[in-house]
Amino acid sequence: MTAPKPVLLTVDDDPSVSRAVARDLRRKYGEGYRIVRAESGESALDALREIALRGDQVAVLLADHRMPGMSGLEFLEQAMDVFPHARRVLLTAYADTDAAIEAINVVDLDHYLLKPWDPPEEKLYPVIDALLESWRGADLRPVTETKVIAGRWASRSSEMREFLARNRLAYRWFLADEPEGARLLAAAGRDDRTLPVVVCADGSLLVDPTDTELAEYFGLGTTPTEDFYDLVVVGGGPAGLGAAVYGASEGLRTVLVERTATGGQAGQSSRIENYLGFPDGVSGTQLAERARRQAVKFGAELVTTRDVVGIEVDGPARVVRFADGASIAAHAIILATGVAYRRHPAPGVDDFAGRGVFYGSATTEAVACSDRDIYVVGGANSAGQAAMYLSRWARSVTIVVRAQSLEASMSHYLIRQIEQNPTIRVRACTEVVGAEGDGHLERITLRSVDGEPETVETGHLFLFIGAQPRTDWLGEDVVRDRHGFVVSGQDLTVDGARPRGWTADRPPHHLETSVPGVFAAGDVRADSAKRVASAVGEGAMAVMLVHRYLAQP
Repeated sequence: MTAPKPVLLTVDDDPSVSRAVARDLRRKYGEGYRIVRAESGESALDALREIALRGDQVAVLLADHRMPGMSGLEFLEQAMDVFPHARRVLLTAYADTDAAIEAINVVDLDHYLLKPWDPPEEKLYPVIDALLESWRGADLRPVTETKVIAGRWASRSSEMREFLARNRLAYRWFLADEPEGARLLAAAGRDDRTLPVVVCADGSLLVDPTDTELAEYFGLGTTPTEDFYDLVVVGGGPAGLGAAVYGASEGLRTVLVERTATGGQAGQSSRIENYLGFPDGVSGTQLAERARRQAVKFGAELVTTRDVVGIEVDGPARVVRFADGASIAAHAIILATGVAYRRHPAPGVDDFAGRGVFYGSATTEAVACSDRDIYVVGGANSAGQAAMYLSRWARSVTIVVRAQSLEASMSHYLIRQIEQNPTIRVRACTEVVGAEGDGHLERITLRSVDGEPETVETGHLFLFIGAQPRTDWLGEDVVRDRHGFVVSGQDLTVDGARPRGWTADRPPHHLETSVPGVFAAGDVRADSAKRVASAVGEGAMAVMLVHRYLAQP
């Protein structure tokens, strides 16, 4: 079977220019590449998503800078979420060269090309040749024709899709109750009682695989290569990635252990617009992928789908224990496990988790919300970002919040965007008190502070209701506050007394926990700022303090 051709995609709102670019590309590269053209940023993004679902690759993106609705810069930035390794070219007029130069920093632009590019033999082809050579030489994961046959309302199918999407793994998704999915399932000799089924590129099957089995099939690291490191980072959110980047770049043998996917809660965010250095915003997926690549570039080792269940002190070593009984040791540990969304207490809600009720997951479920009425619960930035993202597809988005308004917990810029979005409405002083359905979510019950319960029809409920730290596994040696967040630094000292069991002949360093050599960074730490920028900063600061600890344990 002939391998599919990589794609060269061009987007320009002027049909004549769009045809001209595609014509010139096809003349030189048509034999080895598939040329795809679009006349708007939105249609180009749709084409990229279809290409990704087929498991094909995109080598080069060429986008006109001045397009209505979505500029070329905005398109290239969003396209990075779908194909981060594709080379990016901005087509500009002479008057736009300043914007093109700025774009080099915003979207890691590879080249800007002035229009007109005639003759292409001199002004277009040498640029594309160099970019294709660079793309072919990159260390990319092999793309295989992996098919996933899943149930429409199966919670494990939803979990698997989230895992694959957050780890940026290429696959094609088929529903078992649709003709193509049913045909593939029959060809595999399976039925809908064994879903989900993964049909591998070599024809072998993975039946209801675990996340670890999926990770191993796709080539992700699941086992540490060494027994002892300078630094173990537990958790791959912004704080953990920041620690891994700075630890590895400063020469520490660093391993980052993550249970699901790098990025943490921030990695599920559809848009972060107040992160320093990204004036046009950046998606959580894009930010996490950049940080992951940066950590690997400096030599950090990434281990995924491993549950850490305890830490121990063994003389000068700090030991991390895994759920399967294995362990690794290091001179120091940084805890960056972040927080999880709290489970919703209303009757029936958790019964439909993955079957219409989703904790986070806005980006992976968005397309399924097309022309539907959906509900988002929560008043913090994550809920607002999800509502804005889902409004691109949904007929209506209702934000349900118990407070009197969004102002107490959401950033001002996001509130303004929501107020100006005609698809979104806010129901304040309201909570979800029940959920019902036959096999999947079909309706929820809302109750306002001073009103009667109201039942509304919906098949999609997205929950962003507060932070619950992942610290139950730490045991009693690591001091936590009454909410489970890790206490660190001077907060451990009460009336001049050091924490119980403290063995070092010095007070705890800032960010150091009650166990010397074990540090906490990011949202898991008590009284942290709960912002992406501060988490990254704490991850970097923790590495500085690790050096101080290594000099004086």
